[in-house]
Order: sequence, then structure tokens, then C-alpha cells
Amino acid sequence: MHKIDIELVEMTMDIMKYTIDRISSTKHKIGKPKTAEELKKLVGETVTEKGVGGEHALKLWKKHLMKANVPIDHPRNLAFVPAAPTRAAVMFDLVVSASSIHGAYWMEGAGGIFCENEAMKWIVSLTGLPKGAFGVFTSGGTAANLSAIVTAREYWRSLDDDNKTRKGLIITSIGAHSSVKSMAKVVDADVLFVDTEDKMYADALQSKIDALTIDDRKRLFAVVATGGTTNAGIIDDLSGIGSICENEHLWFHVDAAYGGGALAADSVRHLFNGIEKADSITIDPHKWMFSPYDCGAVIYRKPELAKKAHAQEGSYLDIFKDEGAHGFNPTDYQIQLTRRVRGLPLWFSLAMHGTDKYKEAVERGLELAQIAGKLIEEKPFVELVRAPSLSCVLYRRIGWSPEDYTHWTYENHGKGFALVTPTKWKTGDSFETVSRFCFINPDTTEEDIDMILDSMK
Repeated sequence: MHKIDIELVEMTMDIMKYTIDRISSTKHKIGKPKTAEELKKLVGETVTEKGVGGEHALKLWKKHLMKANVPIDHPRNLAFVPAAPTRAAVMFDLVVSASSIHGAYWMEGAGGIFCENEAMKWIVSLTGLPKGAFGVFTSGGTAANLSAIVTAREYWRSLDDDNKTRKGLIITSIGAHSSVKSMAKVVDADVLFVDTEDKMYADALQSKIDALTIDDRKRLFAVVATGGTTNAGIIDDLSGIGSICENEHLWFHVDAAYGGGALAADSVRHLFNGIEKADSITIDPHKWMFSPYDCGAVIYRKPELAKKAHAQEGSYLDIFKDEGAHGFNPTDYQIQLTRRVRGLPLWFSLAMHGTDKYKEAVERGLELAQIAGKLIEEKPFVELVRAPSLSCVLYRRIGWSPEDYTHWTYENHGKGFALVTPTKWKTGDSFETVSRFCFINPDTTEEDIDMILDSMK
């Protein structure tokens, strides 16, 4: 199994041919899921005592299993937050796997970690955080948010021994990402919501803080603002919220997992003013920085606080902290010990193309949202729910029920035409089902948008 033989050589060539075909192709089918029972019927038993052979397994993948996936980089995949990794980043992801690098400690992964850090310097520079701020790559926004909140909680506990027995409290808006609620469960903290799915303003936050009981105010340790909500691309009042956090001595975390890529776009950079006041920031390069899944990032104003919260101890780990192994250890700043150097594909793509190309690609996503907004305004059967924000566009098909949106989504997906899914938008005290575009892929065209809208006639 670990020996080099002719079968391995032939399999390597087959895998490389598949990879070259996939990377060089300009047209992919959308694909659609099948049930586990349907897939089992198509491929049969694949994990057996003797194995089915690499050639057969690859044939099953190409003929059946690959087609049961929706490529995240399809130009008409506009659901959720899609992705469009550069071909350079995809290619170098192969290098990452082939190189077998453990990315937790400098002693084992110095070359890979160095490259990651070069990419991280660029990301940190976009935020405007002061000298000394830095971050690490994580598996995604959930892990980044969790790492940041664990750091915030441990710092809060260090300020007062009584905090070690208090259940923490976090304030965010109802427009915040679902991972904020999930990671609060993990750290056993309560979450209080500012009742807006739109922009969270400083005065609304201050009112929520002022209304707390004395005991709850003592429990409050962090505020999570959003730099581009997943649902609608809305950026909270980062400057005002940051000032409140400073005055109230609260940890200020900005979840910019989706929207953080827009920090590179000169046309909208001013919308993020105040992000430089953050104590921690989440950004997902696998979204709007064109990296392959999975690649998130967490950035800290004071990385030493994260190190106090996350550095693991163990006799088998002592050597990594020895004088002879000095260097940056990513594991000390987030929740994972074992980690791949997932920032390496981003580094290679940045090195190959330069940051100006990244700016252009992000600007194209913003432009596509504006194009979609104009097309919607021109068509009598659809209308905007709100003005496009970042690369998100919420719109309604006039006269449709929630069931109509669901049927339309499945019909287009089933045809292999497009994947555009409904969402809900809060209007007054109720939530309305609407449709939503999220543009990431620069290869999406105005014709793509026009055809998708016309399919709603």
C-alpha cells in the first residue's frame, strides 16, 4: 500500500489527467444530489477486504459520484456563499497534499508556515489594525469565530476571578451568522440579540447594554458585529460599535467571513471603517479571496492574548517550544492542534497573480450585484427587496408564495441550469420568503443573470 509500483504510477497519471481536465475546463455541469440509496445502487460496495482497485474507483467517481455534487465555482451557482478558487490555488492545493506538511509548529512546517504568514500579512494589512496584529488560517469561519470568542472569554476571566464562575454573555444582531450562536453554545455563553436583520447601529447596541441588569452587565464580555451579513451583505456600524466596546471595556469581534474579501476593493473599503478598532476579525479566504475549501482566518489585535488562551501543554509538545525550534506556531492561536497548511494555496495564487488581480476580481463581484439590481428593476415581474449590498441581492417574484420559490429552485437545479435558493427577510414582525443572489465568481455574466431572472416568468 505504501510501495511504489507500476499500478501507482499509472494511477498517478490518471489522477493528474483528471485534475488537468477539471482545471482547464471552462464549462462544468451543475450536478445534483442523489439519495444514499441511489448512489449505493449505482456504485455498489467500494470498501471491501480486497479493495476494488484504483482504476475502478476512479471510474465510479467520474461516472456517478462526481455528478452528484454542485461545483462551488459554477458561474450560475449563486446560492448561499459560493466560491471561485483560482486555478493557481487549486493546483497548489495538490502540492499541499503531496508535500505532507504538518502545519501546527514551525519546527515541522517552517517553509509552509512562512508562506502562510506572507499571505496573512496581506490580509492583515487590509484591516488597518495596528502593528503587531496578526492571525492564523483555520478550517473556516466557525472555527475562526470560536477561536476568537474563546480568546475573548479567557481574557475576560483573567480580569476578575469572579468571572471564572459566571456564565458569559455576548451581544450580536439577529442578522449575525448562525455560527455565532453555535460557538456560544460551545463556550457555554448566552447570546442577546439586537432585533435587526439590517445594519446594527451603535445606538441600538448601547440601548441593549443600558437595559441589562447589574448581574447581566457583569456577564457581558463581547460584542460580535458583522462585516457583510451572509443573508444580505450588510455591514454593521463598525466604527460606532467599536467605540462603544472601547468605552464599555468589551471585546469587539467582527465576523467578516463573507464580506472580508471586499476589504481589497477600493470602491467599498470605506464601508468597513471602524474594523481597525476590532480585537479580533474573522475572514474566509475560501469565499471572496478565491481559495479552495477549506480556508478561514482569524486575526487578533493582540495575538499574545490568543496564545494565552490556546497554547496547548504536554510533555510530547515541549520540544516545539525549545530554543532550537523557535518560530511561529499557528496552533497556539486557534482551537486546532493538528492542521494542514491551508493558507498555502492562497499564498501561491497571490504570488503568481499579485494583489491587484485580487482587487479586480472582488470588484467584479460588486459590479455583478449592481448589474443584477438594474436588471431586476427593468423587469415587471420581479422587484428588489432592498438595494444590493456588497455582492448580495435580495429580490422577490411578485405574487409568489414560499412554495413557488422552492419549486423554482428545484426545477432549475434539476435541469442543471442554475442553483439559486430562497431565503427569508424580516419585514416588521414577520419574515418574508424571497430570492437571493450572491456573486463571487468573476466568470458569471450578465446573460447568466438575465436568463435566471427570465426563468421566473
